[in-house]
Amino acid sequence: MKWHTEYHWFNIKQKREFINITDLVENAVKTAGIKEGMVLVSAMHITAGVYVNDEEEGIKADMLEWAEELAPFRGDYRHHRTGETNGDAHLKSILFHHQVMVPVTDGKLDLGPWQQVFYAEFDGQRRKRMLLKVFGE
Repeated sequence: MKWHTEYHWFNIKQKREFINITDLVENAVKTAGIKEGMVLVSAMHITAGVYVNDEEEGIKADMLEWAEELAPFRGDYRHHRTGETNGDAHLKSILFHHQVMVPVTDGKLDLGPWQQVFYAEFDGQRRKRMLLKVFGE
């Protein structure tokens, strides 16, 4: 069994942004040199997430709008009593999960025809970290 770990840092310019990280994940699998296994993709911040979906601007806009409807930015979150103002970002991250597992088959990500891997940021404009953990044979 082989194991390979990578950390990637993002300097997100927007408050909310989706970043296609499929190439980063594919490159980590190549570096690990596995043929069969899995790759764990984990957002290492409680206001960020990771998800698999289509690389299409309409669906990304729809997802941001949906997340805003479910967890709108507002000033009365109890979390704001800590001095932070990102209570909505904590809730939005739960909607998109903090990590995903992607299968690796024959040395490549085993995604569906339209599937891509995304890092979802909901409290950007500062440095954020993501983990890739590849394991297999």
